Amino acid sequence: MSLPKVYHRFSLLSLHSPKTLFFSSSLPLAVKRLPSPPLLRAHSRRFVTGKQFKAKSAMASSRFHLVVPVNALAIEDGGNGSGSNGAANATASVAYDDDLESASETGYRLPPREIRDIVDAPPLPALSFSPLRDKILFLKRRSLPPLSDLARPEEKLAGVRIDGKCNTRSRMSFYTGIGIHHLMEDGSLGPEKEIQGLPEGARINFLTWSNNGQHLAFTVRLDEDDGSSSKLRVWVANVDTGKARPLFESPDIYVNAVFDNFVWVNDSTLLVCTIPLSRGDPPRKPLVPSGPKIQSNEQKNVIQSRTYQDLLKDEYDEDLFEYYATTQLVLASLDGEIKPFGPPAIYTSMDPSPDQAYILLTSTHRPFSFVVPCGRFPKKVEVWKANGEFVRELCDLPLAENIPIAFNSVRKGMRSINWRADKPSNLYWVETQDGGDAKVEVSPRDIIYTQSAAPHENEHPKILHKLDLRYGGISWCDDTLALVYESWYKTRKVRTWVISPGSENVNPRILFDRSSEDVYSDPGSPMSRRTPAGTYVIAKVKKEDDGDTYLLLNGSGATPEGNIPFLDLFDINTGSKERIWQSNREKYFETVVALMSDQKEGELSINKLKILTSKESKTENTQYYLLSWPEKKACQITNFPHPYPQLESLQKEMIRYQRKDGVQLTATLYLPPGYDPSRDGPLPCLVWSYPGEFKSKDAASQVRGSPNEFAGIGPTSPLLWLARRFAVLSGPTIPIIGEGDEEANDRYIEQLVASAEAAVEEVIRRGVADPNKIAVGGHSYGAFMTANLLAHAPHLFCCGIARSGAYNRTLTPFGFQNEERTLWEATNTYVEMSPFMSANKIKKPILLIHGEEDNNPGTLTMQSDRFFNALKGHGALCRLVILPYESHGYGARESIMHVLWETDRWLQKHCAYSSDVKADLNACKDNAEGTVDSQSKAVGAAGGVQELANLDDDKFHSIRRFHGDKLPGDEARSH
Repeated sequence: MSLPKVYHRFSLLSLHSPKTLFFSSSLPLAVKRLPSPPLLRAHSRRFVTGKQFKAKSAMASSRFHLVVPVNALAIEDGGNGSGSNGAANATASVAYDDDLESASETGYRLPPREIRDIVDAPPLPALSFSPLRDKILFLKRRSLPPLSDLARPEEKLAGVRIDGKCNTRSRMSFYTGIGIHHLMEDGSLGPEKEIQGLPEGARINFLTWSNNGQHLAFTVRLDEDDGSSSKLRVWVANVDTGKARPLFESPDIYVNAVFDNFVWVNDSTLLVCTIPLSRGDPPRKPLVPSGPKIQSNEQKNVIQSRTYQDLLKDEYDEDLFEYYATTQLVLASLDGEIKPFGPPAIYTSMDPSPDQAYILLTSTHRPFSFVVPCGRFPKKVEVWKANGEFVRELCDLPLAENIPIAFNSVRKGMRSINWRADKPSNLYWVETQDGGDAKVEVSPRDIIYTQSAAPHENEHPKILHKLDLRYGGISWCDDTLALVYESWYKTRKVRTWVISPGSENVNPRILFDRSSEDVYSDPGSPMSRRTPAGTYVIAKVKKEDDGDTYLLLNGSGATPEGNIPFLDLFDINTGSKERIWQSNREKYFETVVALMSDQKEGELSINKLKILTSKESKTENTQYYLLSWPEKKACQITNFPHPYPQLESLQKEMIRYQRKDGVQLTATLYLPPGYDPSRDGPLPCLVWSYPGEFKSKDAASQVRGSPNEFAGIGPTSPLLWLARRFAVLSGPTIPIIGEGDEEANDRYIEQLVASAEAAVEEVIRRGVADPNKIAVGGHSYGAFMTANLLAHAPHLFCCGIARSGAYNRTLTPFGFQNEERTLWEATNTYVEMSPFMSANKIKKPILLIHGEEDNNPGTLTMQSDRFFNALKGHGALCRLVILPYESHGYGARESIMHVLWETDRWLQKHCAYSSDVKADLNACKDNAEGTVDSQSKAVGAAGGVQELANLDDDKFHSIRRFHGDKLPGDEARSH
């Protein structure tokens, strides 16, 4: 397949901001700030693409900011690379060639240097703290990967994508190196010690600390001569010496990382998922099928599924999935001893008990399904002793193809099976009482059970708590305290219960009962501390003056002025609170990340409290601090450079405005460095958003986010166009509200247009946006929004950019986004919401971008293909770019750069210098009437001349150079 054709194949997704912190003794997670319960696992992904097109005329030095230099688009190392990153007089006017050949050449393009330099900036390292909080790892990362990484063969099986060569998930990011720093008593960092002994070009994944903090375990893979990656091998490193070595002496033992990978059983032993040595070659696809592909529902079961992708298709796929996913577990000690653990199976998770005596194993098995992904395949959960002795089977759940599509519907049988964090080896789980169907009214709806890992003969599961809503998790503390969470999406209700797990005579009571949408009433979440066993439990804090025990509530502090994070001492018995820390609301946005004084057992003393915070401002990127009580002295422990100094002085403001139905809306307005509205006038503006559903106007009106947060700019962020002298309205709230029994989507178009009108009116009222030069864009559901706005509110926007969207809701008939009803239950809603059905109404230019291998439910690449054909069939000005090898978000540098080139070209051609402007100039020349700039109004011949005559010199000459002929204001200006 050739790379991008006239109709290229592309899309985009913003990368995380440079606030990546890992804080875990197991697999690190990429988060801005950590949850207080034990940490989640995550892998960062990056996404974007580009080149150049021809200019029609030379540039002229000017302060006319409707356009930007085009020669910066030339070649990566050629041409004038200067852009418009600085003062307001740094830009110049330019016209774009209408010749289609300039935009139809094959190959990847590069965006202007001012955008490219930001995207190519070296990524900041991720951080990982040791279990004892005495060391910090700096995990080095590379910039955007090449397209060749994405082009490697992958198997799409049962909802997962597998790199068969290295037997892991495909397209994994990785670290390139590990640096160790000691955290000194004064909070400063010691010199970096690099992990030594790694092979050149090592790709590092799945890094985790041993419980005592003395060793690191991680996987290493290498690039091979044919461009593929080698299989993964487990390595271990001594933290004190920095020396690393392979865990297995045999070169034939590799990790199978399709599902889980490895886990520390104790400080000297790991349980590893390995590829069975006797596996052999993968199954061959038969040249002639054994028979037709048949699916049957002769039992008349009701089976409704969303549009899952990458499902199994036939018996060969079933065999292939089983081949790659089957694992042989191996116990491996640091001294070289190896022991097989259990039979080969498709193990999806393995979890040691806190006392390291047992292992909880979860596996999946046949019969597989052709209509749902592997998460719904038959599921078996077993308890084994840590020495490899089988104890018992907890459950063997059947294939779950018929889980209702209604939110809060779940699988039948035992679910959420875990170890209690506060006990040596006690299990807990949940069982539904409504058959898993959220539409069934029953009380209780869920029951939580608990039982020891190896119960006595007559020991039955104990009921811990009953819930009328759907179970949402437990925060454990001890036998006197645990917090149980339940919620219900339909009503947005969330409750927190206080229970005493060890006291049957203490009645549970509700601690918090609120709406999940009401961010102003959020009391915060209890902070967790790490136990010696490596688990996380609710932290208890003691005040020396009164001897009482308190919890620490860490909250985002949502207010009408924005988020002001806080830390409260909370008396769980009386409900009283004492605020012991709060972010600076004037300049900074600071959040509590984790406890750093939890190395010892027992209650924490308030006078010895130490926490880790992240701190940032509008122009200062995130740094990490240690804050110590009682003085609350802050010590900065990182000093990361500004990731894009060329935009260091960008202007940011959180703005509020009102929709015509009275709903209060918010957005973040960004303006380029050096911009002065009184001097520079209105700018071309890019509006980038994503709709959200609410149950009440009050909740939709609440402010979310902080005006002091650092402007994180990812590889495909709309904020990149600040470097091109655009105003950017980021995240204007687009609330779709369905109060009471009303469904939000029944008035989707009406509310969508009203929200967009309010946002556009606000930026025009402020004088920062040219009303004729406002573009709209979005990714995924934001792309769906963009297409609908161009169809139903063409008066608001000059063009649109829609990336990786869905446009025909009848292709997702069993629900989409937050819509629970099926196509047959809400036919009008599905049809009226679909911009595909309104393709004949779209008259403004629209750029469609999509990944050719999109695996997101509902946004198949076909959605953009068919929408483009519908637009083209009605003569719309449109362009479709399909990105080879890219998924819902984009990963390769070539793809990302090309997306940026396509986007920039579209914005320059149809927004900054659109054909509408050319038409106005022609009208001014030929008819002596029309508009010259965004603030002009239609006037007669004399008026048109006077408007041109009154322009400042730079703007006038910029227009004349663009137009190419003498303008009617020349003579007037000579006088």
